[in-house]
Amino acid sequence: MRVLAVEDDQRIAADLKTALEAAGFLVETCEDGEDAWFLGDTESYDLVILDLGLPGMDGLSVLKKWRANGRDMPVLVLTARGAWTERVEGIDAGADDYLPKPFRMEEVIARARALIRRSAGRATALQSAGELTLDANRMSVAIRGVPVPATALEYRLLSYLMLHRERVVPPTELLEHLYGDDDAREANALEAVIARLRRKLGPGVIGTRRGFGYFLEGSGA
Repeated sequence: MRVLAVEDDQRIAADLKTALEAAGFLVETCEDGEDAWFLGDTESYDLVILDLGLPGMDGLSVLKKWRANGRDMPVLVLTARGAWTERVEGIDAGADDYLPKPFRMEEVIARARALIRRSAGRATALQSAGELTLDANRMSVAIRGVPVPATALEYRLLSYLMLHRERVVPPTELLEHLYGDDDAREANALEAVIARLRRKLGPGVIGTRRGFGYFLEGSGA
């Protein structure tokens, strides 16, 4: 899952990046409101974690501009502002959840997972398609109840396919949500990851619709 963390405190931003990456997310960071607005308006993210007190353009203005432009990714607002009126203003502007500072990284991760699940219409952390099961809380993969070892990249790919299991996911979309801007987004790299997963999971788990993309077997896609 691809996350944009917008935070001008470099220590907090670094802590967010470290904790979220350890939890299996692909994380990009920025410190300026103008940069955040541009990234959120032109890139595709599964979640944005947004501080309100930003230089250049404040977080509330960034959020309002995103929503006015039809950007509907879930947004978790982080702020040192404690007044309930400001929390209401943030939610009215389009925030999906609100977490005041100081916060625990464990709570940020739990809320991030929940927001991404809800945005895809999923209620629980345990998701299944056919014989494949993913546990988002444990970042674990199983086939017929038997654990299967998976790298962080392999888990992100399976997690994205699971969240969007009612449809065929194009390769370009998968690449965008698996790799950061500094990584090579090449179709050959994606095919290599798919091939490794098929060897680990066995046949009948990841399907291909030629010319369209990939899907999970038994998911109705």
